[in-house]
Amino acid sequence: MNRLAVTCSCFVLMFNVLGSAQDAPKGNAGLTPKVQAWAILDDGLASSSYEKRAKAALVLGLLVGDAEAERMAIKALSDERPEVRASAAASLGEIGNKSAGVELQKMFTDKDITVIMASARSLLQLGDRTGYNVYYAILTGETKTGTGLLDEQKKMLKDPQKLAQFGFEQGIGFIPFAGIGWSTFKMLRKDDTSPILAASAITLADDPDPKSATALVDASEKDKSWIVRAAALNAIAKRGDPKLMAAAEESLTDAKEEVQYSAAAAVIRLSNIAENRGSHARRPAHKQKR
Repeated sequence: MNRLAVTCSCFVLMFNVLGSAQDAPKGNAGLTPKVQAWAILDDGLASSSYEKRAKAALVLGLLVGDAEAERMAIKALSDERPEVRASAAASLGEIGNKSAGVELQKMFTDKDITVIMASARSLLQLGDRTGYNVYYAILTGETKTGTGLLDEQKKMLKDPQKLAQFGFEQGIGFIPFAGIGWSTFKMLRKDDTSPILAASAITLADDPDPKSATALVDASEKDKSWIVRAAALNAIAKRGDPKLMAAAEESLTDAKEEVQYSAAAAVIRLSNIAENRGSHARRPAHKQKR
C-alpha cells in the first residue's frame, strides 16, 4: 500500500472514530443503572446551581443506612449555601447512622438557624438528646448553659420568609395542634415567629431535662402569643408530669379559648396520671401463692 493510500486510510479511520463518538449517546451509557444513579447524585451535588445541590442532598435521606450516602451528606454540610447544608443535615437523620452525630453537633455554630434546626432534628432522630438544646434555645432565647443566641441566629428567627421556607419545605416548622390549623397560621402577621416557637415547645415535650419543663411552664404563663402558650400546654400535657399541674390550672382562665382548651386537656391528662399513680401506690401487694 502506497503512502497516499495509508494516509487516506488513517483519515478514514479517524473520521469513523470521531463520528462514532459524536453519535454515541451522551451521559453514562454502558454503565449499570445503579452506577448511573450514583453518578447522577454526584453530578447534582457538584452542580453550580445551589438548588440542584440542595435537592440532591435531600434525597440522600432515602438511602437508609448507606455509608456512601452518609459520606456525601457529611461533605455537603460544608457547602457555601445554607439550603444545601440544611438538606444535608436533614438527610443524615433519615440515613440513621449514629456516627454522623459528631458532624451534626458541629453545625450548632452555623450562622443559619435553618441549618441548626435541621441538625437538631436529625440528632433527635439518631437518639442524641443534645438536639433538644436547640429547641430550648429558640423557645427561651438562651442556651441551657445560660449563654444567648448569636445575633445572626436571632436575626434569622425574625425572617418570616426564611422560617416559612424552612418550616414547610423541610417539615420542621409549625405543626397544627389542638384545633389550630393552616387557616389560623395564614392569619398570623407576616412578622410573627410564633409558629416556629410553638414547634419548638412541642418538640420539648419529649425532653426529660427539668430545664425544658421549666421553660414550658414559663412559656405557658408569660408568652405574648396565644399560639405559643397553647403549644406549651400541649407539651406539658404530653410530658405527663403531674408536678406541672399548677401551670395548666393557671391557664384555665386564659383570655384565649384555644389556650383554655389546651389547659383543660392538660389538667385532665395530668390528673388521670396522678390518680392512677395513687391507686397503684394504695393497692395491696398480692399474697404469694403456696
